[in-house]
Amino acid sequence: MTGQLNDPQWVELVRTHFNQLTPEWEMKMERILTPTGGYDFSAADRIVAFARDNALRLHGTTLIWYAQDHPYFQDLDRARFATEYDRWIATVAGRYRGQAVGWDVVNEPVTNDGAGLRDCLWSQRLGQDGYMIRAFEQAKAADPDAVLFINDYNLENTPKKGATFLRTVERLLKAGAPIGGLGTQSHLDIEIPAGQTAAFMRELAAFGLPVHVSELDASLRVDRRLDTRSQALKLEQQKARVVELAEAFMALPPAQRYAFTVWGLRDTDSWLRREPEDDGRDQPLLFDALGRAKPLAAALETAFRG
Repeated sequence: MTGQLNDPQWVELVRTHFNQLTPEWEMKMERILTPTGGYDFSAADRIVAFARDNALRLHGTTLIWYAQDHPYFQDLDRARFATEYDRWIATVAGRYRGQAVGWDVVNEPVTNDGAGLRDCLWSQRLGQDGYMIRAFEQAKAADPDAVLFINDYNLENTPKKGATFLRTVERLLKAGAPIGGLGTQSHLDIEIPAGQTAAFMRELAAFGLPVHVSELDASLRVDRRLDTRSQALKLEQQKARVVELAEAFMALPPAQRYAFTVWGLRDTDSWLRREPEDDGRDQPLLFDALGRAKPLAAALETAFRG
């Protein structure tokens, strides 16, 4: 994202259409923690300054993620591991206290198929629930006013995974974890049945916590393939699923509508464009390569306005 700060078109789109910013990578462990356990905040600080200078709310992501079991932690003994785990969360969340309005504290804890929780370095050392509870406790101590999220993907797309996520939230809350919000990434599968997304949003809402649609995009690909012969149909499916999500979000009580975040602005900005199978034809976002709003953007605006 720091490279995009030098892109006048991207900057103008942000200033015109958005009021909150989530860094894609700059606040993640692999970008901040050095091989020797030091901290490099240069990229993150630049994002924070951009948000401040443009009156944008800032959402931080992510403090603990199974996919970033940093090499620095690999050979630490039990006591040192726990100390450094706590230090990481306290240092990062503490640095941006009063600047980040919320954090993804634990990201993607549920397995892709929804059968259970991921086995990762953090769970191996601190326990399957223990690493999550500890992360929320440390984040709460570092920034008591930030909204602290547990966040995952495919929750609307895969009912089994959504159910496991909900059970995990319930169990962690009962254990005293100071979870303050629930994040659904919403990388939408445009072929899921109508009503499935709205039904899951109602289940999230039942906890009474703020809800964050945290990484919205909607690929036109099915099984990683894009059939241009059916593109018009795919665009209609995409619009229907995104509008359903937006309407379900707006149906939440106002206090539970934390934010509705799109994971990139122009189609060419999307992480999906960095996938091996990409041929430049997917259209997962709201703006085209020239920064022009697509019909999907207009449909989303209409859904927000009711």
